[in-house]
Amino acid sequence: MTRSYAIGDIHGQFALLQQAHAWIADDRAQTGDSEAPVVHLGDLVDRGPDSAGVIDWLMRGQEAGENWVVLKGNHDRMLATFLNDPQARDPGLRSQFSYLHPAIGGGATLISYGVANAADRPIAPVHAEAMARVPDAHRDFLAGLQTFYQRGEVLFVHAGIRPGIALENQTETDLLWIRAPFHDHTAPHPWLVVHGHTAIDAPCHYGNRVNIDTRAAYGGPLTAVVIEGTRVFTLGPQGRRRLLP
Repeated sequence: MTRSYAIGDIHGQFALLQQAHAWIADDRAQTGDSEAPVVHLGDLVDRGPDSAGVIDWLMRGQEAGENWVVLKGNHDRMLATFLNDPQARDPGLRSQFSYLHPAIGGGATLISYGVANAADRPIAPVHAEAMARVPDAHRDFLAGLQTFYQRGEVLFVHAGIRPGIALENQTETDLLWIRAPFHDHTAPHPWLVVHGHTAIDAPCHYGNRVNIDTRAAYGGPLTAVVIEGTRVFTLGPQGRRRLLP
């Protein structure tokens, strides 16, 4: 039996991330399994209060040898894109938005690095200040994030996959942004797909996929699950609860 843990979209909610890891630690103690990976499904940043703390903690955990997989979300790519070129647009972002638009939440991420009022100031000095304050190690970490992780019968990805397309032929933009073609597909995929990206009120098992983005960006909880084979359990202060299709 293959066991893996996964955590949904974090969005700068550092305290919730630490709580989710505490639930995972409790489950590890019950199973005696200290080796199963913990997969973070991306969207580490934006909207929440401490994106810088989230990145730093995950980065240092990996450096210390923790078996943590950190996937790239569309918000993580938008932050990296903004730092590389403040005039560039992510191809998945709708034209009425920019990274610093309040609906996207990039300003909250920059505040966590000490760059205040980013949306209300000219872009050039904001970018210069961000470049001075965001550590190179954080930029390297964002650049190195992988876009999917496959283990056993499960595929972990931020947004989803384009049905019928081989994994090696999926585009990064689909893996980070896709919704309708993936959500509308009800037939089996080659794997059970565990994903986030589309915020819902509670984790949901759709048979061929499991969505665990439970609105941490908007004041909701951060969901952690354990998957054994293809059986999925949510984790919380009371331990495990089976999540059925």
